Amino acid sequence: MEYRLELIPLPVADVDRAKAFYADRLGFAVDLDYSPDESFRVVQLTPPGSACSIALGTVVGTPPGSVQGLHLVVDDIHAARAELVGKGVDVAEVEALGAPGKPTVSYAAFTDPDGNGWTLQQLPR
Repeated sequence: MEYRLELIPLPVADVDRAKAFYADRLGFAVDLDYSPDESFRVVQLTPPGSACSIALGTVVGTPPGSVQGLHLVVDDIHAARAELVGKGVDVAEVEALGAPGKPTVSYAAFTDPDGNGWTLQQLPR
């Protein structure tokens, strides 16, 4: 039996603002924007190279900004950070964490317009 994590619901206050942030600033592909009526809308977006997508809209009952600790794993954290900063995303400086004798893992945090927390992560090669 396989269990694949392929969709993470993400609570946002303004779907259009969030869609623009994820598509235009982060470069996520818009897979779906569906609204059969005014009471329901879902937008599904996928990060480049990812098998897992996010779903924005009236699909979750948690407050906007309440999801924290989502990781985007990259091969070159400095290049990824520079790309996002160049698109207007406020990304923290890269932090390298490690212990003596252990490989270093690097992180750089940012949030979406609602405060949902993301981290760029570079694992040891």
